[in-house]
Amino acid sequence: MALAGTDTGTAGSSWRTPALVIACGALIGMLTFGPRSTFGVFLQPMSHDLGWGRDVFAVALAVQNLLWGLGQPFAGAMSDRFGTLRVLAVGGLLYAAGLVLMRYASSPLMLTMSTGVLIGFGLSGASFNLVLAAFTKLVPPAQRSLALGIGTAAGSFGQFLFAPFSAAMIDAVGWQSTLMVFAALMLLVVPLSLVVATPSAAHSSASPEPHQPIHHALAEAFGHRSYVLLVLGFFTCGFQLAFITAHLPAYLVDRGLTVQAGGWVLAVIGLFNIVGSISVGWFANYFPRRYVLSVIYLARALSIVIFISFPVTTGSAIAFAVVTGLTWLSTVPPTSSLIALMFGTRWLATLYGFAFVSHQIGGFLGALLGGIAFDRFGSYGIIWWLSALLGLLSALINLPIVEEPVARIAPQAS
Repeated sequence: MALAGTDTGTAGSSWRTPALVIACGALIGMLTFGPRSTFGVFLQPMSHDLGWGRDVFAVALAVQNLLWGLGQPFAGAMSDRFGTLRVLAVGGLLYAAGLVLMRYASSPLMLTMSTGVLIGFGLSGASFNLVLAAFTKLVPPAQRSLALGIGTAAGSFGQFLFAPFSAAMIDAVGWQSTLMVFAALMLLVVPLSLVVATPSAAHSSASPEPHQPIHHALAEAFGHRSYVLLVLGFFTCGFQLAFITAHLPAYLVDRGLTVQAGGWVLAVIGLFNIVGSISVGWFANYFPRRYVLSVIYLARALSIVIFISFPVTTGSAIAFAVVTGLTWLSTVPPTSSLIALMFGTRWLATLYGFAFVSHQIGGFLGALLGGIAFDRFGSYGIIWWLSALLGLLSALINLPIVEEPVARIAPQAS
């Protein structure tokens, strides 16, 4: 089957089949999401060895989430205009450089520059977000929702693999060598990006969608009530994910569990999100996406309330990880497919990038406020309750979304 959205003169003979594109894109998502999802495992050993409080690590992760979000619209716009190849390759190199510098971090500022700035911008260029946008342009529409689910699940599979791997590596060779191994693996993003390369705007004239300048696309999106509601709801997803990723392992240790248990809990979240992401990608073909999103946010809120209302044991932590995993990144397929449905795929990476800014502002606050709350009150309690409240609000915010293509006036002939 030929790739969708490619040049008609080469699509039929292209070696880049949809299956190969999905496989290589999934590998990129796995490699880039895996290491950054394990940074919570590094919090205690690095803070102990370097004599830092948890707020230092929290600030670095907060900056990472913020810059990942702020860089995403620009990475998306460059990807839409020039193709994904250069953006993914540069992002992978920045990510690898950040991991190397993180290994040699000797001050809070150096940790923020490496873990926060370099890895944050690296993620904006090489994360699964751009891979998903590439899927919408390269994969036929009939396979699109499932491809988005697989691409999202690949990030979770990376979390499943890297969480226990990082904990075991830290025990065996220390956190410094573990980071160097992660940096070497990140270099694989460069050759993999060749397979998911999309054509530049100058070579995509065969697209059935009418030409639309980027500033018109942005004005149209931010003037559309459903897009604004979708963006607001995405804030909660980022807040919850960043807080749990950065602070759940330490929270479990505070409750008497081991560091290894924290790593396995993150792994279980990643494992079950494979099921959640693929299932949601399938459900989105048959059920209104706004209802799917509302159920996801409501399930997260209820699971948080139940988890923090009872004593924490290994069993309760695993149960929480199962529910959290099923809803972890499962907001991404319906969110990205809703944007594609409303506005088309021409500027999808850009418009999703701006939605992701909201997500990562939430992530910035989730990681940062978690560290501040613990240092000030000796507990994460207030942030847990805030996460539950935000989940309930997002469940309500998504209900009024209208799932229809935006109405456009056809251009008049001159």
